[in-house]
Amino acid sequence: MRSSRVVRSFVLASAFVTGLAAVAPAGASPAGTPKPQVVKSAGAIAPQVDQFRSLLGVDNGGAPVQSTTGRREINWDSVPDELAAPNALPADFFNATTEPRARGVVLETPGDYVAVSAKTGNPAGVPVRFGDINPSYTDTFRAFSEERLFSPVGSNVVNLHFNVPGTTTPAVVNGFGAVYTDVDKKESAAFEYFDAKNKSLGKFAVPVSKDGYSFLGVAFPSPIVARVKIVYGNNKLGPKDGKKYDVAVMDDFIYGEPQPRT
Repeated sequence: MRSSRVVRSFVLASAFVTGLAAVAPAGASPAGTPKPQVVKSAGAIAPQVDQFRSLLGVDNGGAPVQSTTGRREINWDSVPDELAAPNALPADFFNATTEPRARGVVLETPGDYVAVSAKTGNPAGVPVRFGDINPSYTDTFRAFSEERLFSPVGSNVVNLHFNVPGTTTPAVVNGFGAVYTDVDKKESAAFEYFDAKNKSLGKFAVPVSKDGYSFLGVAFPSPIVARVKIVYGNNKLGPKDGKKYDVAVMDDFIYGEPQPRT
């Protein structure tokens, strides 16, 4: 009797493991998806950030002029005080029709809004690095490029959509990468890439770097990424934070030049 229970338990356990193996783990692309190049680092990330920049090409800035090659970047520091914390950042702030904000990006969240942290010496005296939400964040989070940071509020998810810079024409890019600060737990922060038909191109975990910097960049052989689902830790920013929570925020965004969908 004991032997039959052991065999039955082994069979059930084997079936469970097999079921898990069928699910693509973070860091893998579904079968049939073009294999991307992944650049990631934790701690001293500057060399990998520059490597990813070189992989995508020359910086095209923020002019409403489309190029067939190169990259765009966002570092948040051009956001004016009146659109920084504790206020909401308009989802299309970086999809303007004029330079320097024509960067072809729309930022949406299922939460309350997206936000950029306050800067030192702001007129309202708002604490920096999202200290207005939780005073401990001022010491926990660090800026990679001074000094504003980016995060959703009311959720830990942002959906990043691409347009041809300076227009509302939907676009695709060949890669996206970004800097995180304070990723404490494995696979609590991740990017999932989707094509124009909303098919997943793969989910990739951000490296852990407690109280430090993490970088993850994924580049595909051609422009196929229409949306990136960005997960910021395992919970939203908030006044109640503890050992069970891993909240993270972001700094620089780096992505391929948006191309019109075909």
